[in-house]
Amino acid sequence: MASEKIYLSSPHMGGTEQSFVNEAFKTNWIAPLGPNVTGFETDLEQYLGNGNYVAALSSGTAALHLALILLGVGRGDEVICQSMTFSASANPIVYQGATPIFVDSEPDTWNICPSHLEEAIKDRISKGKKPKAIIAVHLYGMPYKVEEIRNISDKYEIPIVEDSAEALGSSYKNQKCGTFGDISILSFNGNKIITTSGGGALVAKNLQLKEKAVFLATQARDNAPHYQHSQIGYNYRLSNISAGIGRGQMEVLDAHVELRRQMNQFYQEIFRDTKGVTVFSEPSSAYFSNHWLSCILIDETHCGFSAENVRFALAENNIESRPLWKPMHLQPIFQNVPYYGSNISEKLFEIGLCLPSGSNLNKQDKLKINDVLMRFIDI
Repeated sequence: MASEKIYLSSPHMGGTEQSFVNEAFKTNWIAPLGPNVTGFETDLEQYLGNGNYVAALSSGTAALHLALILLGVGRGDEVICQSMTFSASANPIVYQGATPIFVDSEPDTWNICPSHLEEAIKDRISKGKKPKAIIAVHLYGMPYKVEEIRNISDKYEIPIVEDSAEALGSSYKNQKCGTFGDISILSFNGNKIITTSGGGALVAKNLQLKEKAVFLATQARDNAPHYQHSQIGYNYRLSNISAGIGRGQMEVLDAHVELRRQMNQFYQEIFRDTKGVTVFSEPSSAYFSNHWLSCILIDETHCGFSAENVRFALAENNIESRPLWKPMHLQPIFQNVPYYGSNISEKLFEIGLCLPSGSNLNKQDKLKINDVLMRFIDI
């Protein structure tokens, strides 16, 4: 009989989610509004601090799409986007008829490289196409170089859309990720640090911007007794039932972050004496990562095995692992899109591997992972 599969990052319920969902059924709030939606937004606003306002939405992708609309991105515009990320960071640019301009990573945080970012901005301006926004991602929960990216943003007066889909619970210099952008976004997909099964949020700096996001997310219905629409809207609001799951998840968010960070330490201990294997960790004490996913880089010339060798060994034992995100500039759909950088993201993709990182991995799971990896290393 096959052993139970160990997943990369599966949902982890805290125990009270069901009570919020039951209350929604009891009171018949089965709609994309209601007490759980309002409560979930308030919970997030209190957690993030700094006077931010949150609009709960159907997905992180929806939040990114609305962020671009709110920033005036339209057909023919250009938006700079970190190349090493999930496709959801880039796709909303195309939804708007705009063109993504991809920028390479830097090796410290694996996020958008400040020097290549400025190079891209200068070159696009010289071509008469000043970018309308910068999408910067906190990859795998690791904060990007916040101050350097903000300085460039301010210098050229280009707003930042902070993609914090993977970084709820992370911080830079004690300020929460999700609060650094001109507009920021969160994700609560099933594999994230907390989940609403599917869902996301837009984080705004003022109430008016939040209200505009909610207006667009509810089909842009004008304030009239009949159905009247002066703008194109979207069906992007989070349901009251899903938000109920989110309210229960907020109660265990910090605990989940700590458990994920413990998984990162778990892997650091396993590979401590393995030459050629590096566990992705914070570059300095200014960074605090939730370690949504723990990742390793493998230099085959030093250790004699590759990331694919490790992935296959884990898969043979019913343990899920995955390569790092394939950079967007290498994706077939974006093969003709401008790219600025060298080969940092390409190299990371080539030698990197994401390991099981869930906050719900138990002692038996860890023993199995440890046994498989240690036996592989000793081969």
